[in-house]
Amino acid sequence: MLRESKREDWDGFWKRDRELDEIYDNDDRIAVEARRILDLDGMRVLEVGAATSRDSVSLALLGARPVALDYSTEALGRAKTATRSSSIDLVCGDGRSLPFQGHSFDLVFHQGLLEHFRDPRPMLRENARVLKPGGILLVDVPQTFHAYTLIKKMLILVNAWFAGWETQFTKPELERLLWEAGLEPFAAYGRFFAPSLAYRILRELLLRLGLKLPLRPVLIPPLHKLRARARRAVERSLLGPRLGSVIGVFARKPENADHPGGGG
Repeated sequence: MLRESKREDWDGFWKRDRELDEIYDNDDRIAVEARRILDLDGMRVLEVGAATSRDSVSLALLGARPVALDYSTEALGRAKTATRSSSIDLVCGDGRSLPFQGHSFDLVFHQGLLEHFRDPRPMLRENARVLKPGGILLVDVPQTFHAYTLIKKMLILVNAWFAGWETQFTKPELERLLWEAGLEPFAAYGRFFAPSLAYRILRELLLRLGLKLPLRPVLIPPLHKLRARARRAVERSLLGPRLGSVIGVFARKPENADHPGGGG
């Protein structure tokens, strides 16, 4: 059986001698998508598997009150730098046993996390437990039908993927898991890589050779803007969650949900 990622894998990843502004983020999509359907002002928010907590910083700027949790001490060390000017609580803990009382948060989210667990259901149940009735869970994961998945699977087979075993989801698969956790999916989105996956791979290979390309190149501004508009149009269509490199699904905890008890 292929190995699963461990704490030391992530500690090693975040120990890399690379500045945060040289590591691709997610283009602020968590804040952008959450803001489209939620009034974040005053919301108590939990980010699980927060790493550098850059998404929590973005939500704090929109008025939310985030708590960022990760089990990698190296990631939390990076997060201290990223959150220095923000009122964000950093917590070291395991997403499968959250150290919080039930019904504690208005919004729980994670990005690039669920795919690392062979059985994602315990984590989703924990997410649901700490949500207030009527609270929202946002799960953002790699989407199955994309070239990224094929490349990733090939690297996993030869034990060359930095995080060991990893999976991916279609929108119906993710929605089914959320229903099983007692949540009600109600909205979804899809996103493509920008810049492209091919450019990101080339940039990473050249970095290993000591050559540094721009993080986000703009060669011909009018063409760059045209491509961005076309990409956003597809992302907002029905094709977005079906063909994007990543998908996100929002699910609501029923208002009549029973109180789940204390924390881990």
